[in-house]
Amino acid sequence: MTPSASKKYNCIIVEDEPIAAEILENFILRDQELNLVGKCADAVYASSLLSIHDVDLMFLDLHLPVLKGFDFLRKVKNPPFVIVTTAYHQYAVEGYELDITDYLMKPIPYDRFLTAIDKFKHLMEAEDALLEVSERDFIFLNSGKKKVKIVLQDIFYIESLREYINIHTKTETLTFKMPISKIEEALNPKMFVRIHKSYIISRPKIEVKSANIIQVNGKKLPVGRTYKPLIEL
Repeated sequence: MTPSASKKYNCIIVEDEPIAAEILENFILRDQELNLVGKCADAVYASSLLSIHDVDLMFLDLHLPVLKGFDFLRKVKNPPFVIVTTAYHQYAVEGYELDITDYLMKPIPYDRFLTAIDKFKHLMEAEDALLEVSERDFIFLNSGKKKVKIVLQDIFYIESLREYINIHTKTETLTFKMPISKIEEALNPKMFVRIHKSYIISRPKIEVKSANIIQVNGKKLPVGRTYKPLIEL
């Protein structure tokens, strides 16, 4: 792929140490797919950058003046992917709860930066998963750099796990980073029905049906109250 055809990911640096910010900027400039749209030293300025630019990735230092990194992140609506930069080890658990993409310890080695960027790109490409529907008998989902063909007849049910979905088929369980609502839009409602905020089932695969439980492939799945009217359609 030529550089001109490369996908560009917008990123910002939120870092109050000038040397650390400069090191990150130099790392970013080495990657033709990364486009640095702004640098700032505090959460207030970071908020304005996020409102001005369509940001895909934020490098976030935790020890910011006034408002700390994680406190800032909790206030951001629809945050971009986040790679945390810190000199302290103790925040990993909190970062896990906030779904941080990766955790870079200062001073940041370049090879460790590359690992974090590879992880981000993989997640970004998976989240961009384009649903391609052909004659309604199969769909393609993007997983990293490859397209995965899923035959609709093979699907038993789809399960939501936070920002991921598991598609349970006859032979395997496939995982994609995308909201369950996105795949729901692409499925034929005559064949598939949402029975719960966390589950979509294949109608032909229903084995047992009651008011509160539907069994598919031997698995008993709960029926959400708001979805009960849909199941009767």
